[in-house]
Amino acid sequence: MQPMPRSLVALFACASGLSVANVYYAQPLLDALAADFAISHAAVGGVITATQLGSVLALLLLVPLGDLVHRRRLMLAQLLALVAALASICAAGSATALLIGMLAVGMLGTAMTQGLIAYAATAAAASERGRVVGAAQGGVVAGLLLARALAGLIADISGWRSVYGCSALVMLALAALLWRTLPDQAPAPQRLSYSNLIASMFALLRADRVLQVRGTIALLMFAAFSILWSALVLPLGAPPHNYSHAAIGALGLVGLVGTLAAARAGHWADRGWAQRVSGGALLMLSLSWLPLAWGLASLTALVVGILLLDLAVQALQVTNQSLIFRGHAGSHSRLVGCYMMFYAVGSGSGALAATSVYDLAGWPGVCGLGAAVSLAGLAFWAATLEKRPSPE
Repeated sequence: MQPMPRSLVALFACASGLSVANVYYAQPLLDALAADFAISHAAVGGVITATQLGSVLALLLLVPLGDLVHRRRLMLAQLLALVAALASICAAGSATALLIGMLAVGMLGTAMTQGLIAYAATAAAASERGRVVGAAQGGVVAGLLLARALAGLIADISGWRSVYGCSALVMLALAALLWRTLPDQAPAPQRLSYSNLIASMFALLRADRVLQVRGTIALLMFAAFSILWSALVLPLGAPPHNYSHAAIGALGLVGLVGTLAAARAGHWADRGWAQRVSGGALLMLSLSWLPLAWGLASLTALVVGILLLDLAVQALQVTNQSLIFRGHAGSHSRLVGCYMMFYAVGSGSGALAATSVYDLAGWPGVCGLGAAVSLAGLAFWAATLEKRPSPE
């Protein structure tokens, strides 16, 4: 197989970033949505819940379809449906219509993002799969982090509905570009019904040791990531700091450096160094909580801690995906669906634990929790490495 052209790698990265951004546009717009639809501030968080519920449904019901149907046609159908969902939010006249639109955007944005990563992994030669997946994952990181800033900027200029209107137009243009550019990729011959396809995800999870190990590491690392970002707004938004939401969101842009880690980690995984990268990243994740613990007294320490944590998470994410994609050539879509379910559980449980601990023990308690979860990930990696090293 010929090496993938750089232009196609860049397209996968950009398309992944633009797709995932749709899932996160609502976060800086909650005040405006609450005012427009007469939703209380206590209840407006349901908008985010709707998008995350859509993400979980996509991982279970839509992402596996890439192993059953023609992938390029699936991408086009999902993109056109996403355009319709974005347009429905732009035109929403009631809170119910808004929530239904957000649910659909969560499903279709997630399905597109993870489907593109599986598409890229299948299209790449085995010798460059880590590099290609790393580039796509770097695009996801950039899209996730820039979505909040971009949504706020557009909303300030022309209102929150313009955010979704502009995105619908961008997705329509992306559909045309992907249809013309993506390599034709029919699925491997399968004699599976849709119900058997979904059931086979659980069979993969039971049988694939690498998926089990890497999924558990993902659960712990995303729990640590969620612990930081779920709790950070609480002390920084209160006296004596009184940071604005825009300022707190800007701290997330430090994580763009994580895209460099994603690309480099994929290259190292291709060279057979996946376990070394994993151990180093988990150690970095654990150590990041030391400067974070001083973060309320020093902005420099806070930025250093965020940088270390994001570098570690992105390096681990790419390494994990590189390893799970090495087997089951006809099952990449189901593998990424299974793997990202660990992510969803880790993110949700980390957020719940962080806010509860902050209420009881403040920021030191949150940092202690994050460090404990990170060290648990390091210990689990070491234990599974001793028992059964992953093939490199």
